[in-house]
Amino acid sequence: MSFVTRFNPKGGITDFWTEFKKPTPYRVPILLASIAPVALLMWWASEEQYMIAPEPPEVTYITTFAADQTDEEIMAKSAARQKIMDARRAELEAIAERKREIYRELGRATGVDVSDTEDPAEELEDAETTSDESAETPAESGQ
Repeated sequence: MSFVTRFNPKGGITDFWTEFKKPTPYRVPILLASIAPVALLMWWASEEQYMIAPEPPEVTYITTFAADQTDEEIMAKSAARQKIMDARRAELEAIAERKREIYRELGRATGVDVSDTEDPAEELEDAETTSDESAETPAESGQ
């Protein structure tokens, strides 16, 4: 069985013409109803669509800084902010130290040797501090 004889449309067209020639009252409406979905699909697929370029975005620059600010004013504000950050960091360190003291007291009250647990905790804390400092960006370090 060759490819040409298997998919030859001649037999289908002959069969269609034989049935279409028969005088039935619904042959034209059935033909139109059969053609309509395909025609609508072809019409829908062939419609032209024009895609316009999107509007360019409106750029808004940073408005929190005054345009006439001098470098000295900017550095003074940065120094003031740094003092606030240092104070917050010192406060957090004091809170952490107070927590550690409370846990030491709790450990002593329950009979746990707290010196064994403090050494690994301090090493871990030092490692975290070192990794935090190395992760600091050049903008934060003032470069």
